[in-house]
Amino acid sequence: MTYSLNTIILEPLLKEKPKNAVILCHGYGGDGKDISILAGYWRTFLPGTIFICPDAPERCAASPTGFQWFDLMDQSADHILSKSLVAEKKLNQLIDEVKEKNKLKSDKIIIGGFSQGCMLSLQTGIKRKDRINSIIGYSGKIINTDHLAKNINSKPNILLMHGDLDQVVTIEAFLEAKNFFVNNNYPIESKIFKNCEHRIPTEGSSLGLQFIKKQLHF
Repeated sequence: MTYSLNTIILEPLLKEKPKNAVILCHGYGGDGKDISILAGYWRTFLPGTIFICPDAPERCAASPTGFQWFDLMDQSADHILSKSLVAEKKLNQLIDEVKEKNKLKSDKIIIGGFSQGCMLSLQTGIKRKDRINSIIGYSGKIINTDHLAKNINSKPNILLMHGDLDQVVTIEAFLEAKNFFVNNNYPIESKIFKNCEHRIPTEGSSLGLQFIKKQLHF
């Protein structure tokens, strides 16, 4: 099975039609292989789930061996938003492909990611008119709160996690995102990891798994 983005696919361990899907988006300068490590851990406990871990569509400007969802180098806020909308269309296309090819309804799909992948997942997920099940975000933020506030189309469940020592995407960005979703009456859970920088700690992996199991009723 192929998709419009180059993708690492972890098929269900049950060797049957997927009951649900998790799409994970890597961070700036990473690739699908990076984030598939997280999927590989979750897969053991979610044997009926297909995991989709795409490479972002562009080679990374700052790290040519990796990929980016959109450019972050010396860009204005408006330019970043504009570039993110292009990436959003490509992620939306992938979500639609996952639905169609695996014969899944939107409420059986969870999306999420790390850092830039989290940013894009939040923007894409709540702008979709067909409500997906949930969004899981690690170490990310809302790209543009004004834009997002004007384009809310659905309210999936949300889990946001962040390290308190993150210097790449600061804890203030996490708090801004959390407040945005609380103020817009989203079903949201959140966790701040103590003494944690810009990464996904073991506790974050475990909390993500517990959240998925709860939302998909395992």
